Amino acid sequence: MATIAEQLAAYEAKRAANVASMKSIMDKSGEEGSTLDAAQQEEFDGLNEDNEAIDKHIDRLRIMEKVNVQTAKEVNGTNGQQASQSRQTGPVVKVLGSPAPKGSGFVRLLSARFMAKEYGGHPADIAISRGWGDDLASILRTPRDILQKAAVSGGSTTDQAWAGALVTYQNLQNEFIDLLRPRTIIGRIPGIRQVPFNIKVPRETGETTAYWVGQGSPKPVSKGALDTITLDFNKVAGLTFLTQELLRFSAPSAEQMMINSLTKAIIKLTDNDFLDPSKAVATGVSPASITNGVTPITASGTTADAFRADFADLLAQYTMSNYTLDDLVIVMSQTQALRLALMRNDFGGREFPDLNKDGGFIEGVPVVTSENVAANGGSPADGRIIVALAANSILMADDGGVEVNISTEASIQTDDAPDSPQTASTSFVSMFQTNQVAILCERFITWTKARSGAAVYITGGNYGN
Repeated sequence: MATIAEQLAAYEAKRAANVASMKSIMDKSGEEGSTLDAAQQEEFDGLNEDNEAIDKHIDRLRIMEKVNVQTAKEVNGTNGQQASQSRQTGPVVKVLGSPAPKGSGFVRLLSARFMAKEYGGHPADIAISRGWGDDLASILRTPRDILQKAAVSGGSTTDQAWAGALVTYQNLQNEFIDLLRPRTIIGRIPGIRQVPFNIKVPRETGETTAYWVGQGSPKPVSKGALDTITLDFNKVAGLTFLTQELLRFSAPSAEQMMINSLTKAIIKLTDNDFLDPSKAVATGVSPASITNGVTPITASGTTADAFRADFADLLAQYTMSNYTLDDLVIVMSQTQALRLALMRNDFGGREFPDLNKDGGFIEGVPVVTSENVAANGGSPADGRIIVALAANSILMADDGGVEVNISTEASIQTDDAPDSPQTASTSFVSMFQTNQVAILCERFITWTKARSGAAVYITGGNYGN
């Protein structure tokens, strides 16, 4: 399609040609000293009408020319896709394929850096060659988005610019956090109060009392009690290592394996320690679980009637601390929820129709499920505890970011209880020697109860078994 300028030039040329033809007709008539005959009149009038139409259309084109000047935008050349779209004169059509799994951008970032180190070249070029998009390549080319720390000390660390570099990409961190939170118990409980780290929070430990007062009588004084609780910094770390071949020959299945490796350790630890009654506070290291120190309710049986009776006892203990049921959330294992959902009454109807393995409701109370709920007495075969908590009285501090260290040359104690301090007999595995890549994820997170009665639980329950 011709541009407006090209159309204007064509119509003006046609108009000039028409004027020349009209002038020729009139000049010939003047030379002959006669008026126009019928054929000449028809031709002249036709040319004049044509020019009138051309003039009107030229006016319209000049209006559109002004509109285009007013709405023009600068060509954006940040990347190829943006430049192409900004030059497009017609509507932009995007062809969408299957979306990449959540967290793939974060994994691809790590993979691009690893392959750049192995093969040479820039990580951004590798991202483009693999079809991972201009956006990721742009991030990899932006130095201000990179925070680097010194290499991890250990045998065979030769390249200070690579080994143990801490890579922080905030926008891709957020993608990883979005992946992490929906899968955790903590991320799915509605109403938990988010607070900053390292703060003191006042709380009421003793209630004030109101009184009826007669006319002219003195008003009784009520005394309450307050103290403060502090949320310090705590950190959870997940350390794993993968083969270089897994990164080198990355495919969609390998991407998912890496995502699982990055999230598995953090999810399991935080979920378990959040609810496990045996998890006591480790000063300066980790918080106690919200059920630690709570006197449990022992299950009275495995039938639906037994569950209803135990659930009623659970609610009674919960409300003894003057909590309302508005903030109540129940947490149980997926297995237990499914067993309750499968229970049928004498007429074949479901005992708990609003419950399934992914949660739901019990008599209107929201239920969150996870297989990371602590086991009864430490034995999964005996079922898992069922927790009732006041979500608004659970204080959570979480910086919302995951720091990632990657190294191909660090040496690691492959032990879930590493020596500290290290001794001469401490055993290490060299990432360099075994062609492996170490990935360390760290997340700052902690929690506490605003009041001691904010969580109660049933133990020994294995309903429907």
